[in-house]
Amino acid sequence: MRHRQNTTKLGRTSQHRDSMLANLVGSLIRHERVRTTVSRAKAARPVAEKLVTLGKKGTLHHRRQAISALHETDLVHKLFAEIAPRFKDRAGGYTRILRLGYRQGDAAPTALLEWVVRPAPVVEDVVENSGKGKSKDTKAEKPAKPAKPEKKK
Repeated sequence: MRHRQNTTKLGRTSQHRDSMLANLVGSLIRHERVRTTVSRAKAARPVAEKLVTLGKKGTLHHRRQAISALHETDLVHKLFAEIAPRFKDRAGGYTRILRLGYRQGDAAPTALLEWVVRPAPVVEDVVENSGKGKSKDTKAEKPAKPAKPEKKK
């Protein structure tokens, strides 16, 4: 019997499973949300939440532990600088899983794994052209293609 054995094997060896979950959590850190299967999302959630906890602690030792789990220093920097400070007042539950339906090819149940607190989208101000010459935003017009010569019969 598998009493208290909580690891989902996902049909992979332990090294392959650890690498896949590290890549999935790395994509979550990079893109803020990831579309995957429900079972992979459920397996990646504890990994992501433990990394956020490391980021909230913020010491050099915790940064090195995160690097050993993620294998990418730029992702660890983003985790510690941007993502972990969002959750400073939250005591857990940093991710959510939204079920999306079934995948077309194999009918696997898919889900969206995302952070609970996401940054507001940045809206850039549009500078109006004052009418003094050409604006830098307009594209240069392409010259017209010459007409093809007609075939003689």
